[in-house]
Amino acid sequence: MSAETYRDAWGIPHLRADTPHELARAQGRVTARDRAWQLEVERHRAQGTSASFLGPEALSWDRLARRARLADTARRCFTALERKDPETAAWVRAYADGVNEGLTEPGHPNPAPEFARTGLVPGRWDPWTPLGVWLATHILFAGFPAKLWREHISTHLGPEAVALFAADGPGTAGSNGWLVSGERTTTGHALIAGDPHRFIEDPGVYQQVHLSCPEFDVVGLAVPGVPGVAHFGHTGTVAWAITNAMADYQDLYRERLRRTGAGVEALGPDGIWHRAARHTERIDIAGEDTVEVEIIETDRGPVIAGGPEGLDDGTPAALSLRYPPRVTADLGFGALLPLLRARRVADVDRALDAWAEPVNVVQAADTEGGLLHRVAGRVPVRPAANGLRPVPAWEPGHEWTGWHTPPRAGLTDGVAVMANQRGPATPLGVEFAPPHRADRITALLAGKEHWSAADMPAIHTDTHLGSAAPLLTHLAALPSEAALASEAALTPEAALTPEAALASEAALASEAAPGPKAAPDPEAAPTPEAAPDPETAPTPEAAPTPEATPTAAPPEAPPTPLTPLTPLTPEAAALRDRILAWDRRMDADSTDAAAYAAVRAAVVRRLAAHPVLAPASVPPAYPEVLLPWLALVPRLGHALEHLLRAEDLYGIDRAAAVRAALEEVAASPPSGTWGDTHRLAPWRALPDTATAPGGEPGLSGDHDCVLCTSPVPGLTDRAARGPAARYVWDLADRANSRWVVPHGASGLPGSPHHHDQQPLWLGGELAPVVTDFDRLTKESDD
Repeated sequence: MSAETYRDAWGIPHLRADTPHELARAQGRVTARDRAWQLEVERHRAQGTSASFLGPEALSWDRLARRARLADTARRCFTALERKDPETAAWVRAYADGVNEGLTEPGHPNPAPEFARTGLVPGRWDPWTPLGVWLATHILFAGFPAKLWREHISTHLGPEAVALFAADGPGTAGSNGWLVSGERTTTGHALIAGDPHRFIEDPGVYQQVHLSCPEFDVVGLAVPGVPGVAHFGHTGTVAWAITNAMADYQDLYRERLRRTGAGVEALGPDGIWHRAARHTERIDIAGEDTVEVEIIETDRGPVIAGGPEGLDDGTPAALSLRYPPRVTADLGFGALLPLLRARRVADVDRALDAWAEPVNVVQAADTEGGLLHRVAGRVPVRPAANGLRPVPAWEPGHEWTGWHTPPRAGLTDGVAVMANQRGPATPLGVEFAPPHRADRITALLAGKEHWSAADMPAIHTDTHLGSAAPLLTHLAALPSEAALASEAALTPEAALTPEAALASEAALASEAAPGPKAAPDPEAAPTPEAAPDPETAPTPEAAPTPEATPTAAPPEAPPTPLTPLTPLTPEAAALRDRILAWDRRMDADSTDAAAYAAVRAAVVRRLAAHPVLAPASVPPAYPEVLLPWLALVPRLGHALEHLLRAEDLYGIDRAAAVRAALEEVAASPPSGTWGDTHRLAPWRALPDTATAPGGEPGLSGDHDCVLCTSPVPGLTDRAARGPAARYVWDLADRANSRWVVPHGASGLPGSPHHHDQQPLWLGGELAPVVTDFDRLTKESDD
């Protein structure tokens, strides 16, 4: 036997070989057969050449990939890997060789049709290409563009605005993950479950795979284009899973550059002008002329925006990016083989000491009762200002001086929950996700003493919206006819102001606010309704503010008008009452959830149009690929609960905005359910001409639900982000483990396994994990 390929009923590849290297070659080969087009796209993205067939829409990414030196960094990291860990380097090389064999093997039964549409021929993979794919996939995970947002909003509104808008950014990936120890399960052995939240792509960003050789037998979720199983795996005796730690490990520096006869120089913190590396590259664009891009690298790192002449609009600016692999020539691939060989939690722990990026919170458990909850990855030690905003490269005091020791944590009441909230990684980050998902998972787990693998989908698919309370409180505070009649009998001195009405009716709303609907366990668990704890949420009190950031005073708002004390129209009053009676579940078949979302969106749009906030809608002339982090409407939408709860919002009459939004929606209410507009919006490198607009499925969930399917309130109800996989790892018996991905195992349109898992994914169901080769269908010997 050299290598054998088997398939289960879902078309998932199960590979068996004599050695880890032959297995890596087989993994590369089967990935090329199943995901040829996806691999071609990822290879081009890593090289910064995707515009050559995707057209001008991909140019901004290609510029970033070139200017950030992604391919060059991957080459450096592979060269260093060959020197320091030749076994792993040879294993990665074997995977790349397998990809090349799979892309070029004669008689390939199902060639990807996208090649014919674009006229492309699959390109050859270099040994470093898997590292380039990994780096390109994760370069934006730490959300360094958020530092540009903080600077931008501080310039318009002052530094205190940073805390008001603090939340995970629009391009930051998150996850849910929970570890239940044996004392809390029906079997006495641990369970690990969760779902990574990513942009939903077609084909998917995770590949279900089974890798077996005499040294190990592992099932898990692989990243197509990268060997092994990095993030989510089960070896039979130990399992692990990750969530994004929300750590800050990349820095932006403002550079002072000047041209000389010899090239470009950058002013250093020592007050001396130093020669910067410089060259030019050309980017081909399908249907357009080739463009030239200038590549500059200072002692801090590559310049990714601006240059000696400034930004595209002439604004004097140049930003360099410092990121760990560029500094260390290490992407952490030395952890991958030890993870596959792990037998106990201690083995996983040792393997993760070599992890580099992205920085993750890892949960692991083994069959002997071992448990692990730790941060893995490399975060530099440097001044706090570096984490908040771009810092001046010419000033001393912003250097990296070492690496943080990754923090560790334990379990509470036999469980550990991570959903990108403040937790063990708090010392390493600046902004974290609101605590709603983590609080809800914790509450659900507390509602039942013992859990089984079969119970976990009820948590995966929970739709309670923890961030709804502030808007509901504002709605409850709007004056009703009865309240106005009672108020008319008061003396003028005692008459309610809008502020007093808000305070009094907020108290009433907190008493009457609907909790979760009655349901069998675990749905009947208590719902945390309290405001976020300032120790665990990015509230104004907890979030840091930029130091010495130059700011302009926010535009002076007109005096806050008193909200007219006139009753709501009958239609608005009925809509308000209906939303207040809503169960706070963002179910696809809910008309009340649709009404809530419509009012929420209208509030966001009205706030964005306010004269105080509207100027912030015009971002600086940074590269297009960074602009999603600087867009005002998404920032308002995701921070709405903070903005509505704040004591003051720059004089903006939020009660009036909420009232106007309610009347707007009452005049033209949603005609259907939440799922009618909250539809999946998967990314495809080539748009699927066969899918009609609105043809994607409707979804339950929302940004702050455990079922995290993220619309952008005020902009779109469609969800580009969501669970990129779901898994349950059972340490009592791996055969009881389950998993699912959004589409299917195959990336080939027309394959029976292209979208066959989507009904399971939409319904919150999971497919069984099969590892017995006697129950599988043999496909080939290679």
